[in-house]
Amino acid sequence: MNSLILQTATRVLVALILLFSIYMLLRGHNYPGGGFIAGLIAASAFALFAIAWGMESAQSALKIPPSTLAVSGVLIAAVSGMLGLFSGEAPFSGQWLQITGGKNTGGITISNVLIFDIGVYFTVLGAVLTLIFALEESN
Repeated sequence: MNSLILQTATRVLVALILLFSIYMLLRGHNYPGGGFIAGLIAASAFALFAIAWGMESAQSALKIPPSTLAVSGVLIAAVSGMLGLFSGEAPFSGQWLQITGGKNTGGITISNVLIFDIGVYFTVLGAVLTLIFALEESN
């Protein structure tokens, strides 16, 4: 199926869906959302891309094999959970890192909860895309 309308719309929609998935990822530790739902949203963007442009194009647009992405996500989530051990606290306890900028900027604060959510994001994205690509290959 080579629909010119679908291919043209997909160029814009995939970018917007991926941007929305990052928004959901970043707001998730304070409000509903987070790594799981953001990973599902990002996987839907690549699924739409695969429908419009073909499976080979979607796999090459991803740049990283989805199984590698899933394993990397599990490792990121596990490391973020163990950060508490380095400061003498229990695993999965909240840790905060303050990054200061110049003298006129307040800096930013990053928590290990956000790093854990990023790991979940990559895990869900990789697992769902592995499933989608495997199902397409079997047809």
